[in-house]
Amino acid sequence: MTAARAPIPSWLLADLTKIGVTFTLALAAGWALMQAGAPAPYLMGSLFGVWFGGALMRPLQPYLGVARWFHKPVVLGLGVLIGATFNQSVLEQADKWMITLVTMVGTTIVVTAIGYAFLRRARGYEPRMAILCSVPGGQAEAIVMAREMVDKDYVVALFHLVRVVIVFVSTPLLLGIVEGREAVDRSNVALRDMPSIFALPTSDIVVFVGLGVAGFVIARLCRVPMPHLLGPVGLSTLCHLMGWAELPRVNEFVILAQLAIGGAVGARLAKVPFRDLLGYLKDAFATTLLIVGAYFLSTAAIAFATGSGFLTIWLAFVPGGLYEVTLLALVFGFDVAFVAFHHTIRVMMIFVALPMLALRLGPREISPPPPRD
Repeated sequence: MTAARAPIPSWLLADLTKIGVTFTLALAAGWALMQAGAPAPYLMGSLFGVWFGGALMRPLQPYLGVARWFHKPVVLGLGVLIGATFNQSVLEQADKWMITLVTMVGTTIVVTAIGYAFLRRARGYEPRMAILCSVPGGQAEAIVMAREMVDKDYVVALFHLVRVVIVFVSTPLLLGIVEGREAVDRSNVALRDMPSIFALPTSDIVVFVGLGVAGFVIARLCRVPMPHLLGPVGLSTLCHLMGWAELPRVNEFVILAQLAIGGAVGARLAKVPFRDLLGYLKDAFATTLLIVGAYFLSTAAIAFATGSGFLTIWLAFVPGGLYEVTLLALVFGFDVAFVAFHHTIRVMMIFVALPMLALRLGPREISPPPPRD
């Protein structure tokens, strides 16, 4: 007699169903945008395909989403690929990045103050809500803290979600505007021409998985913040700097990362109750435009002063989310090490400063006032 198979747990079945439905919409939209020659087709397609699909077909909304147990391994792999871009030439250039790094840090402080002043004085938000909604980056930390410090934590999530979406949409369009149609075509060709996972030797696959898992475990043991990202980035960087590993970008994984990250953002957007959040949504757009506008001016000034590529500096400066922006750099073939270095410093700065700022801004209010129209 054969042993009876254990039934699939209901939570796992529900998660797999969500991933299947989300990826179906994401792949269909991504393939269509790829055929149309759109920039970052799978990332843009995932976001808009899942967002509009869920918004137009409401019965699908409970079946949209990317489970954390699936999302985290994707981030582990993304961390390994980011670390693979760091080599000896990066060390030689690090001292040249001080001007852009200092400018990025200064701009971050200024835009946080601008966003806070707008929400606090013009829109009547309570202090903790205003600072958590204004900080340009560190959205995961801000959302986690919001659950403990404010009554309407979903408002903080909405502000950060709007900012990430605007960066998602604007950056690929900027590629076409700044560098022309040929740059868009080159980025899509580069994506298609990346080596397939089936063409890699088994040793490279083992190294890829091993660096991700080992980096995460080491970071957890050392209590490093964001261990699922910074752990693989750190270990992969060390191994590539020392010449112990040399991994290429993998076509299927880069597409998978775009589907998972874009699809997760689109799924959250599809479930936002638009009528209830209209006032907050307006404030989120206004705050995002203030923040992105300030970074745009800062990017233009640095690009002009140093003669560096505008889009490379833009990706290093713009607060679109560490995973999302470094993925865009991977897709477009820009200097991922430069981009990741700047974003990692900003995230670490926010991670250290945000708890102290929020705690100093008064006690939690039971019911923050809605924005004034």
